[in-house]
Amino acid sequence: MQQLLVPGDPPPFSVHNEQGKAPLLLLCDHASKAVPRALGDLGIPPAELSRHIGWDIGGLEAAIALAEALDAPLVASGYSRLVIDCNRWPGGEGSTPEVSDGTPVPANKGLTKADVDARAEACFWPYHREVDRHLDRMAANGGKVALLVMHSFTPQMNGFERPWHVGVLWNDDARLPEPLLAELRRDPALVVGDNEPYSARASYEYTLNAHARTRKLPHCSLEVRQDLIAAADEARAWGVRLAPAIRAAVAKALS
Repeated sequence: MQQLLVPGDPPPFSVHNEQGKAPLLLLCDHASKAVPRALGDLGIPPAELSRHIGWDIGGLEAAIALAEALDAPLVASGYSRLVIDCNRWPGGEGSTPEVSDGTPVPANKGLTKADVDARAEACFWPYHREVDRHLDRMAANGGKVALLVMHSFTPQMNGFERPWHVGVLWNDDARLPEPLLAELRRDPALVVGDNEPYSARASYEYTLNAHARTRKLPHCSLEVRQDLIAAADEARAWGVRLAPAIRAAVAKALS
């Protein structure tokens, strides 16, 4: 298989607060808008790559602030979701979209299985292997651990103004999402979505299914609206704001 990444390319994942003591692993699937040099600019302008189609705006900064506030380790992806989406099954729906929110991505048109496999081996599997490594370490000797994936969402989609400030995404394991929803709703200023604006019950959802459901860990995703966290200082402030609710919910989920 042809090696996609070359010296000078960013690593496929980053780890923050690796020795954090909280019984929680934080993830950020769409932390970066980087593209391997071999793929150029994917055929789209930098302004398009910087939109929500390229990454989760503000997601990494908010996740780092959460990791620090909660003393939890964080693993973040290293490449744009347009190279390969780390929360989609490789080669499946949305994995390497030819069009994203109306924007054609020329470099994703007509990809062969070998093309997708090369992107997965370079940018997808290293991230997910690192997630498993941390979960193995944290669960060693019977340690309890919960998993939370940080995402952000665009304020408007298909002409609809999304009213939620944050959303909790989950499938059928209520141990973490139900107390998290309850904790977040203690803040009367927050509009909280329950499986809004997306649902973790979607067939394309990869990360929670691959890591948390197989290990029977309490888990969910947390979405924050991008206009609230577009600036780094705003993202960090939201991370700090959300930390107490997450801490309390994790304690209940693992009790």
